[in-house]
Amino acid sequence: MKTVLVTGGAGFIGANFVRFLLKAESAVNIINLDALTYAGSLENLKDLPESDRYTFIQGDICDFGQVNGIFQRYPIDTVVHFAAETHVDRSILGPAQFIKTNIMGTFTLLEVSRLYWLRRWPHDSSIAHGRSASPEQVRGKSAWLVNKTLPVDKARFHHVSTDEVYGSLRPDEPAFSEQSPYAPNSPYAASKASSDHLVRAYGHTYGLPVTITNCSNNYGPYQFPEKLVPLVILNALEGKPLPVYGDGQQIRDWLYVEDHCEAILRVLFKGKVGETYNIGGNNQPTNLEVIQTVCTILDERRPSSPYVPHNQLIHYVNDRPGHDRRYAMDTSKIKRELGWQPRHSLNAGLAKTVAWYLDHPEWVEAIRKRGDYQTWIKQNYEQRGESL
Repeated sequence: MKTVLVTGGAGFIGANFVRFLLKAESAVNIINLDALTYAGSLENLKDLPESDRYTFIQGDICDFGQVNGIFQRYPIDTVVHFAAETHVDRSILGPAQFIKTNIMGTFTLLEVSRLYWLRRWPHDSSIAHGRSASPEQVRGKSAWLVNKTLPVDKARFHHVSTDEVYGSLRPDEPAFSEQSPYAPNSPYAASKASSDHLVRAYGHTYGLPVTITNCSNNYGPYQFPEKLVPLVILNALEGKPLPVYGDGQQIRDWLYVEDHCEAILRVLFKGKVGETYNIGGNNQPTNLEVIQTVCTILDERRPSSPYVPHNQLIHYVNDRPGHDRRYAMDTSKIKRELGWQPRHSLNAGLAKTVAWYLDHPEWVEAIRKRGDYQTWIKQNYEQRGESL
C-alpha cells in the first residue's frame, strides 16, 4: 500500500481515516477525492500531519472521466471508498441523490479500478458513460495499460458500508453476522446494500481484489452536527431541546471513529480478499441512554451551565418513518481472524467526543454557518412539530 485513493475523505469518517493513516503509515501517499457536499468540509482537514504526503482533489465519484484521470496521474494501488450519502432522514425526504452517489458512484470506481488493475479495457465503460470507443482506440488503450497497470495482487478495493443493510432485529434475535441476510428498510440502507452487492459481484465475476466492512453507528470528532451525538452536545450547550425520536428505545451499537479507522487499516493489511468483516463497538444502548450519558458528561464538564441538569432539555418528537428498532453487531470474525477489537468503551468514547466539541468551537461555528445545515435542521424538525 503506497498510494491510496480515499473517496469522501473530507467527510466525518473519511477525514478521521486520512488523519489516522498519515500518522500510522509513514510511507503512504493519500489522494483524497471529495465533492464537498453538505457533509464534507475542508475544515475537517486543517493542520494535517505529514501533509506533504497528501493531495486533495474536489470532484464527483460519479464522474468517470475525472476518476479515470486520477488513476492516470497517480499510481493508485488502494481504494478506500467512504464517499456516500449517509443520513437516513435525508434519504427519506430525497432518495434520488442516494441512488446516484451510493450506487452509480460505486459502479464508476469499480469500473475504473477494473480498467487499471486487471489489465483490460472494458468496452462497456465507454458505453455506460455515454461515449463511444472505436476498436482502434480500445486496442491502443489496451496496449498502454499492459505497461502501466498495477499487478492485481498488489491492489485492493475496500468498500465501507453499514449495519443498516441487514435491516432491524427483534429484542431476542442474535446480533448481525457476516452471514445475515440483507433486508434494508430505508432508501439509504437500500442504496448501500446495492453498492455492497456491486462490490461483491466485481470480486466474484472479474476477480477484482475487494474487501467490505459493515460498521455500526460512528461517533467522534468532526461529525457533522445533524447526527445524534453532536446534535445533543451542541443543543445542550445552548439550552435548546434535545430531540428524541418516538420513545427513544431504539437500540444501536456505537463505534468510536478512531476504532473504526484502526479496524479498516487492519482489514487492508491482513483481511482476506473477497471477505466481509463486521465492525462494531460491542454495546447496545438505547438512543435515550446515549442522550442521557452525554447530558451527564456535560453536567460534569460544565457544572455552572444554567441548563444543568442537561437532561431537562430532552423533548420527544415524532418518530422517523419506518424507524429500525434494533441493530447489533457480532464482531467475532474480525477479532478471531484479524485480532481487532474496539479500544474505547462507550462512556470513554463519548467523554472524548464531548471534550473535542467543547475544545473546538471555531470548527462548530464554521460548520453551522453553512446555509445547507441550517436549512436541513429547520426542514427536518419542523415537519416533526419541533423547532430547533
